[in-house]
Amino acid sequence: MKVFIKNKQLLIGSIITGAVILIAIFAPFIAPHHPVDDANLLYALEPPGGEFLLGTDRQGRCQLSRIIYGARISLLIGFVTQGLNTIIGTSLGLIAGFVGGKVDDLIMNFTNIMLSIPPLILALTILAILGPSLLSIFIALGLTLWTYTCRVARAQTLSFKEKEFVEASRSLGLSRIKIVIRHILPNIFGPLLVIATFGVATAILLEASLSFLGIGTQPPAPSWGTMLSRGRDYIYSAPWLMIYPGLALLITVLGVNLMGDGLRDYWDPRTR
Repeated sequence: MKVFIKNKQLLIGSIITGAVILIAIFAPFIAPHHPVDDANLLYALEPPGGEFLLGTDRQGRCQLSRIIYGARISLLIGFVTQGLNTIIGTSLGLIAGFVGGKVDDLIMNFTNIMLSIPPLILALTILAILGPSLLSIFIALGLTLWTYTCRVARAQTLSFKEKEFVEASRSLGLSRIKIVIRHILPNIFGPLLVIATFGVATAILLEASLSFLGIGTQPPAPSWGTMLSRGRDYIYSAPWLMIYPGLALLITVLGVNLMGDGLRDYWDPRTR
């Protein structure tokens, strides 16, 4: 609690992120209407207020309910894809840093090639091959954002593998796998956690971008990016169709980034 009170960014970011997670978990109990089934053209494009607190879309569906359920899709994609990226990047970084030599050169050259390709372009290419679906988004984003994790894991591994406790483990006859898992991985967990936090926010933004372009989460799923894409045709006549999904995306990404900044300050020994 002392850490949270002193670190305002970590406190505010954790509160925002925790609130969004709770909203996503308890969406069926919080949402006043079903996001897809409760469509009524008689209430199409209703302005905010009354029964529909944030208005309705062109099919008469509750905008608030769709935003609440959209948190589920954004957080699911953010955490799952970043989890996959963390596993890939950490594994490759540990191997490159601990083994070294030609293996290190091969992995880092491949990482540099991946870094030269914009993540959105690479994700678009993968989705063009696989087709738009939720599974395709998991694969596309899960294979594009691991490069920074790999570089950080490699750098941290290089700094720790020459430490005395690692040399002592070698002298005791521990295998490479046991040394990496028991001694190196726990010591580099902090920086990797910070990178993973920022990766979640990046994945949420990329999913919204792909859905906005029409090749991400497909209707009628209540994705924030899809809601922004559908609402741009009514930006003057029904601006709430873009304002509220955009605010939901802004608040979520801001909360995750603030939490990442707070974690970075906490794990940085120069700020403690």
